[in-house]
Amino acid sequence: MKRMVVIGLGNFGMAVAEALAKKGVDVIAVDRRQELVDRIAPRAARAVVADGTNPQVLLDIGCKNADAGIVSTGDDITASILAVLALKDIKVQEIHVKVISEQHARVVEKLGVTGTVFPERDSGQRLAEAVISHEILSFVPVGDNFAIQEMAIPDSWIGQSLREIDVRRKLGISVVGVKCMLSGNVAGVPDPDAPLKDSDTLWVSGSLSNLEKAAQEK
Repeated sequence: MKRMVVIGLGNFGMAVAEALAKKGVDVIAVDRRQELVDRIAPRAARAVVADGTNPQVLLDIGCKNADAGIVSTGDDITASILAVLALKDIKVQEIHVKVISEQHARVVEKLGVTGTVFPERDSGQRLAEAVISHEILSFVPVGDNFAIQEMAIPDSWIGQSLREIDVRRKLGISVVGVKCMLSGNVAGVPDPDAPLKDSDTLWVSGSLSNLEKAAQEK
């Protein structure tokens, strides 16, 4: 079983820790805030209130030679850098860092991290591409990796029902509303057997990657 360390349990770190745990990864979650550690504790192999920038602390909680480390310390760039150095000190070879700016990315890349993630920039780029393609009408971020968007009905879906399309199984998204552009009416509890019309739009929710896939449906 793979063992991974997540340092920092804000929205992004928490989402990563939960996703890794669901995939069967042995997650060690570290944060200085008790309430966040308590939240992840039922799913993590180990959840600890501790200073993730201290290499000795990381050794004491079993992080040495973990398969990977994920650093997500919010706006605290100094803590992010120190956490990277601490992971390197205990021989964690693969390190991914959530960054908050291009400058932050440059600094940690100089330290030899495996990769950086800039959620705001990355999701913004994906949204721009979707808007240019006229597939996305509205976009509401909810946390670092989740959003609700209004999208046009793909041509291949017109005339089919939500039950027939089964977007949850096909794309991993949920339909939270159907809007008729002609009347302006929104069905907050859509009829799963009603055929979709080209004048309809869908309000859907899901991860950014799954919403991106939905926007590319033809």
